[in-house]
Amino acid sequence: MQVETLIERSCSTIGEGPHWDERTQQLLYVDINDGSVHRWTAATGKDESHKFDSYCSLVVPCRKGGYLVSVGRSICHWDWDAGKLTTIATVDEGKDTRINDGKCDASGRLWFGTMGLEKKAAVVEKHQGALYSLELDGSIRKHKDGVTISNGLEWADDNRTMYYIDSIPRKVWAYDFDLTTGNMTNERAIISFGAEDSDENFRSHGFPDGMTIDTDGNLWVAGFFSSSVMKFDPSTELPPAVLAEKASTSYL
Repeated sequence: MQVETLIERSCSTIGEGPHWDERTQQLLYVDINDGSVHRWTAATGKDESHKFDSYCSLVVPCRKGGYLVSVGRSICHWDWDAGKLTTIATVDEGKDTRINDGKCDASGRLWFGTMGLEKKAAVVEKHQGALYSLELDGSIRKHKDGVTISNGLEWADDNRTMYYIDSIPRKVWAYDFDLTTGNMTNERAIISFGAEDSDENFRSHGFPDGMTIDTDGNLWVAGFFSSSVMKFDPSTELPPAVLAEKASTSYL
């Protein structure tokens, strides 16, 4: 496996949320604290960006055109060509939080979570965030409260299992998932990076952050503070802590 640099010095703060748009052959991503969304075109190598007036932590393309983006605590529609930003919904009213990672499930729901504002990297007031979905009818649904730093989301190929990361407990959670209703049940920890509030495995694993899944069903998890990407097989019978110790790791 070879890691190559695609875009030099593309972000000034925290580059996250990569989304490959197969239809347009463009890479979408964000620079969170800069409040900017980026669009890199494979055919030309051009990297365009637009800066909003608050944190921008997710971008996904819409079937009917434009993009869903987060701006602070709001989910918005961004018409890049017209330069028009339309707020769809705002969450966590009255809280000192912001939206973090987000991703669509196979039905088109946008799942996203929130977190407290950082005093320094990964230091926030605990349990201030939540996990939400933007439903197909435009309504907002809250699925989980008491989240500290909402992060990676993924689904198994059969859409019967959902995976979710809350970074500060340093765990990857699995749920039984119903694609039709969007219900998530039977929460269980399947991967532990180490004990919360400890330095256990911290140098090698850090905090679990972004996540994706491959065609073999393996989870790939980015380690914040460890400069690493780790591969896990969630089908193993090993306990979560042992599974983390046996992770295949690539250091970037």
